[in-house]
Amino acid sequence: MQRHPSVQDIKVAVDAAIFTVQEGKLNLLLIQMKKAPFAGTWALPGGLIGQDETTRGSAARILAEQTGVRDVYIEQLMTFDDPRRDLLGRVISVAWFALIPDSGRPLRTTEKYADVRWWPVSKLPALAYDHAHIAQAAIARLRAKLEYANVAWSLLPPVFALSDLQETYEAILGHPLDKRNFQKKILASKLLKATGKMSSGEAHRPARLYRFAKFV
Repeated sequence: MQRHPSVQDIKVAVDAAIFTVQEGKLNLLLIQMKKAPFAGTWALPGGLIGQDETTRGSAARILAEQTGVRDVYIEQLMTFDDPRRDLLGRVISVAWFALIPDSGRPLRTTEKYADVRWWPVSKLPALAYDHAHIAQAAIARLRAKLEYANVAWSLLPPVFALSDLQETYEAILGHPLDKRNFQKKILASKLLKATGKMSSGEAHRPARLYRFAKFV
């Protein structure tokens, strides 16, 4: 088969911004680089796509290889194509993001990287490449989706009280919310459906229980 005549020397990569909530704080998954020019610097899990891979498939593979995180539903964030984003050549990155529950399972990486760990988004270290820009774009997208989508579903049980949902929103947004305004807004959004049941009230006063009406 005849090959494309283009003389472009451009590589395509993927980067994954994966978030979880730990101890009431939003955290981002990072790996620590070993090789120059970013030795010792932290970065998002990522790398070049395979010749026969889609960017989604490549992101899932790289995430599993570099961090041990598997079977994650990821959404495409955007494409980052600054010609100077990689010091070693022209690389276009398709970024993906996800919010996942904290499984408590230990993370693992390969010998290619020095470490892998969760970092609070409020205290991120300096990041390699343009990953600080990608991370901030992913954080902004995640927080914006709270306005119209139930992205917090993976962090909650099938039924929950509004106080549980508010605590999750506060962790993602990074600041407290007024209880009355939050409940009014979330109920008006039609994202929830009342179960008709109440919590047991063993530790607190009984509260109405809800579930997500749909997954969007």
